[in-house]
Amino acid sequence: MWRRLPVLLAATLLAAVPLTSPASTAPSAEAEPAAHSERYDWRNARIGGGGFVPGIVFNRTEPGLVYARTDIGGAYRRDSGTDGRWVPLLDWVGQDNWGYNGVASLATDPVNPDRVYAAVGMYTNSWDPNNGAILRSKDRGESWKVTELPFKLGGNMPGRGMGERLAIDPNDNSVLYLGTPSGNGLWRSTDHGKTWSEVGNFPNPGNYVADPSDTTGLYSDNQGVTWVAFDRGSGSGGSPTDDIYVGVADKQNTIYRSTDAGATWERVPNQPTGHLAHKAVIDSRNGYLYMATSDTGGPYDGSSGDVWKLDTESGAWTRVSPVPSTSSDNYYGYSGLTIDRQNPDTLMVATQVSWYPDVILFRSTDGGQNWSRIWDWGAYPNRELNYEMDISSVPWLTFGTEQPAPPETSPKLGWMTESVEIDPFDSDRMLYGTGATIYGTDNLTEWDKGNKITIEPRVAGLEETAVFDLISPPGGAPVLSALGDLGGFRHERLDEIPDTIYENPVFTSTTSMDYAGTSPDTIVRVGEFDKSSRPDDSRVAFSDDGGKSWFQNTEPSGVTGGGTVAAAADGSGFVWSPEGTGVHYTTDQGASWQSASGIPDGARVESDRVDPDKFYGFHQGTFYVSTDGGATFTASSASELPTGSGYFKAVPGRAGEIWLTGEGGLWHSTDSGESFSRISGVADSDNIGFGKSAPGSDYPAMYSIATVDGVTGVFRSDDAGRDWTRINDDQHQYGNIGDAITGDPDVYGRVYLGTNGRGVIYADPSN
Repeated sequence: MWRRLPVLLAATLLAAVPLTSPASTAPSAEAEPAAHSERYDWRNARIGGGGFVPGIVFNRTEPGLVYARTDIGGAYRRDSGTDGRWVPLLDWVGQDNWGYNGVASLATDPVNPDRVYAAVGMYTNSWDPNNGAILRSKDRGESWKVTELPFKLGGNMPGRGMGERLAIDPNDNSVLYLGTPSGNGLWRSTDHGKTWSEVGNFPNPGNYVADPSDTTGLYSDNQGVTWVAFDRGSGSGGSPTDDIYVGVADKQNTIYRSTDAGATWERVPNQPTGHLAHKAVIDSRNGYLYMATSDTGGPYDGSSGDVWKLDTESGAWTRVSPVPSTSSDNYYGYSGLTIDRQNPDTLMVATQVSWYPDVILFRSTDGGQNWSRIWDWGAYPNRELNYEMDISSVPWLTFGTEQPAPPETSPKLGWMTESVEIDPFDSDRMLYGTGATIYGTDNLTEWDKGNKITIEPRVAGLEETAVFDLISPPGGAPVLSALGDLGGFRHERLDEIPDTIYENPVFTSTTSMDYAGTSPDTIVRVGEFDKSSRPDDSRVAFSDDGGKSWFQNTEPSGVTGGGTVAAAADGSGFVWSPEGTGVHYTTDQGASWQSASGIPDGARVESDRVDPDKFYGFHQGTFYVSTDGGATFTASSASELPTGSGYFKAVPGRAGEIWLTGEGGLWHSTDSGESFSRISGVADSDNIGFGKSAPGSDYPAMYSIATVDGVTGVFRSDDAGRDWTRINDDQHQYGNIGDAITGDPDVYGRVYLGTNGRGVIYADPSN
């Protein structure tokens, strides 16, 4: 998933949520604006998934209680009373603790179903400034208390699909174990997760790293202790479970066991070696442990692996792989392991990873002796599918592709299928996570009868996209989005999932969009994709019908990434600041491009919303102005502007008027950037956008992510920045929200907010 790596203020969190952002010191000024608050209703513009779901966790005591964890978008609880919609549980996470939206593991209490725990923290390297934490709830995630840990966790790190790392003792639910990365070992709590201590005699903190040569710390971190599993049958209610199994990222020492409730530990004898244990499931009824292994930690890779069965009484291991690693037909590892709790001889496992032609789900009804596949080969290149897919509820899952030539299909069955789970109370129900959604079926046992099962998206309410830009052209679709990993959408209705992502061309990620200020049907977008596989496509696309359809021409030589783009006020020209080469401009919608002069590579570009000849740029504290359609830029004389490449926007309907955000304040210019005044009372600002003016006002409503009067939040000003009203609250903070914000030019009070993992959010005043 995409990540945003801002410099944020670290905070120590030991109190109950809701959590408030830390106070900032406002700059001195003669008159401070008053920051009021107004109640808003916050909801998602519906997309339906869009990101990796590495974990799905069913409660084994209460039917219908199930949770999902995401790598950058928080945690969810499925509400069986609302047609299976997922309810977000971590929207209170703010900018000071944004890494909590990376959920490394999740556990639902098998004794008291009201209790749920999440192990959170997005990165183990410096990208996340905070340590990890254990979130604990007594009301199914409606409210949380936080225990900060003395180390980091990696909800968006390599290996994040292994697990679950966090586990609750099913016989004594005051006891929890946590497997950690980075060599920090195994940890235990005996007071329902309030306090934690290292299990000092646990013998192995792991040693596997994805890439030892990586200097960022992303791929060179020790993936550590990866899962914990209790053998419920070895204990009795009220006392800690005797037999505990723990998986470790070590290809020679994969699995450890305690038979005395964690007092001592041993390497399980005669265990298989050479792979990493992704998943383990214990069948306490029959006395078996099943283990799925792969040669890497995933989730993107895996080229060899096995499935093993341990007789926990005799200690005998049996390889029960659908296709063993010794076979020439094995080109994948295994993950996504699950058993049917109603019929524990029935188990399923998924490939980790079979990109081509598709993921394979395997199913056995005799404890792994024999397996069947969800698809099999017919006369090559054709495949025989033992399933039907109905994606009518989320039609964009074709990703803008026509039906490809066999053996591939669109939509794909999945990829990165680290979590496959059979409902412990319903043998017909299965859910599994992919890199884009959650799929499920309600007729799973038809598989065993030789009939096709029906697979559908089961993702309503779960939104997990990273938003890089948002535009709301007047008179057009309410909002168009630029998304990481997905390209983006034109939302004609906010309460309906769009049919398709942007096409012609399809971008893997869209980094920037703009519309012409006085001709808003003219839109441009820029983005990224694998150019080596599509050399004839460009990283820039144009639309003349408000984003309904797109066309492409050429791109400048040397472009390597999307960067930022701006459209002239009347749509007569465009200025593009891509990655890999300098700023360029075009007057023929990309048929040809010319280099701009006077502006540095990497500058952020925007256009004046009235004057078609004016474009603006900003880079490392210097503001740039062009008065000839982007051909030449001149550095303005404005000084004491924020360093870096801050966000700025020109005001709709007002020539030469600009607002600039950045660390240390908010700046305003009325002379095309030649001079800026600093707005009093705004200590910091991340981004700004404009919408329809308030009744009786002729100035656009302004929306900013900022710190005003010591409070950090989302604010609206109806009077050109003199007064500010906070419109979000501590329960609607959404972690990192600095990349995109805009108002609606046709609906007063409506704001659109881009998040880094919770999708496109919009809000209206409650009244």
